This record gives sequence, structure tokens and C-alpha cells, in this order.
Amino acid sequence: MNQALLNKELVKHDLCGLVADLLIKKQLRLVTAESCTGGMISAACTDLAGSSVWFDRGFVTYSNEAKMELLDVEARLLRRAGAVCEGVARAMVQGALAHSHAQVAVAVTGVAGPTGGSPAKPVGTVWFGFAVPGQVLTEKCHFEGDRAAVRAATVQHAFHRLAELLQETAA
Repeated sequence: MNQALLNKELVKHDLCGLVADLLIKKQLRLVTAESCTGGMISAACTDLAGSSVWFDRGFVTYSNEAKMELLDVEARLLRRAGAVCEGVARAMVQGALAHSHAQVAVAVTGVAGPTGGSPAKPVGTVWFGFAVPGQVLTEKCHFEGDRAAVRAATVQHAFHRLAELLQETAA
């Protein structure tokens, strides 16, 4: 494993560990809803021993059908705006909460590449949905690099923002 990749893995695990510590301290559980990352966020969570204390479940909803069936994302929204948009990220995070026993959620939907991009949604475009007690918010990011880099950056950003939001949330 090259040093840059090793450093990214260490950062990912450090951030995930911080999220885990915050969830345990606040007695909260996490659910994930992932499209472009295909379960990488959930995998990072369950890589940590003891994750059953704070990790409830993960939904991998790569297809539009899965988003509709598992997370109640409306077909009309998917037809109108496509899977990579703010409304779908919001619907995914809300659906994940509704279909779990968690109080905290993260959802990701994006274009990891190398194909599938457009002028409006170029490769590297990722929409995030976050839910912590008392708030639901969305955020759009654009990550550079190949498919692996976009997916790794998405996972890292998800943990980074979760940690920030959990630190701001009252105990």
C-alpha cells in the first residue's frame, strides 16, 4: 500500500473513531444510506470493534428502484431531478431514519465516474444528507480524481461532517 493511500486510510479510521466516540457519549446510533460509495461508509463503521453499540444499519441503494423501495424516495423526484441532487440526498437521509432505530444518519448520492457525468453534474459531484437530533441538512461537494479517489473523499467527508455536527449537538 502506498503512503498516500495509507494516510487516507488512517484519517478515515481516525474520523470514524471520533464519530463512534461521539455517538457512544451521546447514546445515539447511526444509519447510512449510500449510493455512489456502495457501502464503504458502513464498512468503515463495522471495521471498528464494538460498532454494534452505535451502528444500527446501512442501506446500499445504488439503483433508483432501491432508493424508492428501501428509502421511500419518490419516483417523481428521481425522474424530474435525477438521483444526484439535493432532494434525493434529503429524501435518502430521512428515509434511512424512518426505516431504522437510529437518531443520526448520513446519505450520499453522486457521480463517482469515470462515466455518468454531465455539464450540470460532472464526475466528482456528490450530494450529502445529514441528520442529527434537531436538524437535517444537505451539502454538495465536488471531488477531484478517479473513481477510487472520489469515493474515498466522499467517505472521508461524510465522517468529517458527522463529527462536526455531533460536536455541535447537545448531549
